[in-house]
Amino acid sequence: MATIRPDDNAIDTAARHYGITLDQSARLEWPALIDGALGSYDVVDQLYADEATPPTTSREHVVPTANENPLSAWYVTTSIPPTSDGVLTGRRVAIKDNVTVAGVPMMNGSRTVEGFTPSRDATVVTRLLAAGATVAGKAVCEDLCFSGSSFTPASGPVRNPWDPQREAGGSSGGSAALVANGDVDFAIGGDQGGSIRIPAAFCGVVGHKPTFGLVPYTGAFPIERTIDHLGPITRTVHDAALMLSVIAGRDGNDPRQADSVEAGDYLSTLDSDVDGLRIGIVREGFGHAVSQPEVDDAVRAAAHSLAEIGCTVEEVNIPWHLHAFHIWNVIATDGGAYQMLDGNGYGMNAEGLYDPELMAHFASRRLQHADALSETVKLVALTGHHGITTLGGASYGKARNLVPLARAAYDTALRQFDVLVMPTLPYVASELPANDVDRATFITKALGMIANTAPFDVTGHPSLSVPAGLVNGLPVGMMITGKTFDDATVLRVGRAFEKLRGAFPTPADHISDSAPQLSLT
Repeated sequence: MATIRPDDNAIDTAARHYGITLDQSARLEWPALIDGALGSYDVVDQLYADEATPPTTSREHVVPTANENPLSAWYVTTSIPPTSDGVLTGRRVAIKDNVTVAGVPMMNGSRTVEGFTPSRDATVVTRLLAAGATVAGKAVCEDLCFSGSSFTPASGPVRNPWDPQREAGGSSGGSAALVANGDVDFAIGGDQGGSIRIPAAFCGVVGHKPTFGLVPYTGAFPIERTIDHLGPITRTVHDAALMLSVIAGRDGNDPRQADSVEAGDYLSTLDSDVDGLRIGIVREGFGHAVSQPEVDDAVRAAAHSLAEIGCTVEEVNIPWHLHAFHIWNVIATDGGAYQMLDGNGYGMNAEGLYDPELMAHFASRRLQHADALSETVKLVALTGHHGITTLGGASYGKARNLVPLARAAYDTALRQFDVLVMPTLPYVASELPANDVDRATFITKALGMIANTAPFDVTGHPSLSVPAGLVNGLPVGMMITGKTFDDATVLRVGRAFEKLRGAFPTPADHISDSAPQLSLT
């Protein structure tokens, strides 16, 4: 099997890229030398075809009609039965459409991925099916998952079930909307800057970003290897703990996971007494320029209510929280341009299971459909290219070297407190923008809510969003963050608050309660 050989123009382009001067003699000699080197590529291609190419799988799927998909939250629907009985038997789960399900089309919200059908199930999909879950379909996500709102998918905006004129949040907007609307029991979300917690907060459900490396990312389309997370979106904290117990643990194929990573016990202590636990309200998480005072007040009130069940609740300053967002921004931008775009998703220089078929498909479409990319992805491309080329990647290096300082600042506070609390988001879900919105507004609306969520993607701390209440009839999320690999305590505090708060209304409850009532007088 022969790989494609570069022609003279391709060799000239490569030489210019690296600043190499080719004289006439070099132009004559290099093609044969390169051809010889590419002989190894021929051997690898043949070996892969013979020994490692996954078998083609076909699973039934349906593209739902508009009437069947009123929130535009489904990409395709399926009904993939479980591979065995288990703790999730009888439960239906939606899979975010940046996560591979063999034999089911994948778009990752983008024209650049559209048309790809994976041949492998992601590890989380395999584990869910083995635990008895039925995969009900793929949930729409943002264009290459780089948005905190829900209006950048190439298939159209995902609508919030609380108010279809408003954003569901992103990038896992379809996942959260389907759970909130009662279409599925659980959903898989992904989180690089808040993309599990943001839509969970906007849609009034529970979203848990696990400790970095706890849940294998194998089979999900990456943005940047050091901030990629997968986790559960559910109606209740109990269901989030149950789902985490299924999907957590090392799979041996993900370089994000240390050899020592093991799934914890997230259920046995979930309903344990929280008397004596220390809750730190992070002052820097409140009062941002875009914060709604009513949202800040609702979260403070929710946090202080934990004192009613024996928790100690105090405020704490963590100045590095304001710095951590900027550290994340450099890593996500330069790292995203380098790995997600120039690296065709997977990049190089790491162990793990790659998806060469997806890499090749994305590479074949990335430039062809570049103009169709969202403005947020274009921002990553243009800024990140500058950071990598003109700045030599040094800013990325500086940011990576600052991560331990940011992590240490949170860890210092977490020696004083068991968990840290702040608003998941500074405001409630806003109205979806018009199609002709200007570029600056597009980017602000897509990324303007991530100041509290993004830092914990770069530090790796587990972080849970749980509904705290309603403001103007729309959900508000309280974010609970804990020590790395102490997801159990984070979930335990979230569960304690959930019981204290009482059952949270569903969108259907809200619409029914707010509908005009007939008077029979």
